[in-house]
Order: sequence, then C-alpha cells, then structure tokens
Amino acid sequence: MRQLAYDVIVRPIVTEKSSRLMEQGKYTFEVLPVANKIEIRKAVETIFKVKVLKVSTIKVRSKPKRMGVHVGRSRSWKKAIVSLAPGERIEFFEGATV
Repeated sequence: MRQLAYDVIVRPIVTEKSSRLMEQGKYTFEVLPVANKIEIRKAVETIFKVKVLKVSTIKVRSKPKRMGVHVGRSRSWKKAIVSLAPGERIEFFEGATV
C-alpha cells in the first residue's frame, strides 16, 4: 500500500544527538513502521524540496515500563536518518532547540 508523503513522515526528532547530526546535513524523523527507504526519500524530497543522498532506518524496539504494580511496554517505532546533498538545509529544523 503506497502512502502519501505527509503520512510517511510522522514527526521530526529533535534531541542533542540529532542536533549534532544536523551540522553534518543529516536530519532525523519518526516514520511509519511499514515505510521503506524509497518512500521516505520521496516524502522528504516532496515536503521539504531538498535533494536526499541517503536514508538510514532503525527500528526502535519497545522497552518494559512499570507504573506501580502495572507492567507494560513502551511502543515500538521506526526512525529514519536522512542525509542531504551538500548545501541543502531543512529550514524547519533550524529554529528548533532541545
């Protein structure tokens, strides 16, 4: 099933590590777990009007969590690190602070 560009990208990830990666032209997003690298590349290029060189994906597994006697798990999600062509920037991230 093919997704729309705005459906593939769930949210940007803004952490200290992702802020350091931005200096190298790499941006981090949470994406749909079923999205592949080609869909992620097309979505980022469509939404932000930039040239993507490389997409790396990571499945972040759930962790056990407790609230008193109740035991559960956090949710699993998929992370994508997108490398842009030299000179390209995503303005959306530039004002973000951790």
